[in-house]
Amino acid sequence: MTRTRLTASERQDQIVEAALQAFAQGGYAGTSTDQVARLSGVSQPYVIRIFGSKQELFLTTVRYAGRRIEAKWHAAADREPTLASLGSAYKDLLAERELLVVLLHGFAAAEEPVVGEAVRTCYGSLYRTVRDLTGCSPEQARDFFAMGMLITVLGAMRILGPDSVPPQPWMTSLLDTFHDHTEP
Repeated sequence: MTRTRLTASERQDQIVEAALQAFAQGGYAGTSTDQVARLSGVSQPYVIRIFGSKQELFLTTVRYAGRRIEAKWHAAADREPTLASLGSAYKDLLAERELLVVLLHGFAAAEEPVVGEAVRTCYGSLYRTVRDLTGCSPEQARDFFAMGMLITVLGAMRILGPDSVPPQPWMTSLLDTFHDHTEP
């Protein structure tokens, strides 16, 4: 059987996909470049050669997650440039839970100056994207992001999403409020 050689770009994408899985599970502090290397099927020195450091790999992964969310929002806005459309697209991302969890880990690691700057830049880009695509007011954007953060946290806790846990009474009560809000 012949193995197909990946281009450098394809190999980098493969490593970022593995990093997304690893950082979603272990967070920034709890994940090693060796774990990412094993998941992506390359050596740990190769990961360092491509990214330079664990921190840069994490930042690349956070940026990837942000770009993936923005791409979903652009596609939704092409169909209908409303907050409801973008909110529905964001809820679809619950199936890609790792994206949302990596962003949460980024927010948690924001005390480190370089990580903090990257996640603030990412969040600012998401905010501007929503405003630009929908023309919403700052207050509407705030409410959209507040609901989105709730959805992100509930998805991370597996209360929302395709692999959600059986609901407890408080969860049902909270989730019932979603029927009144179609947009994050």
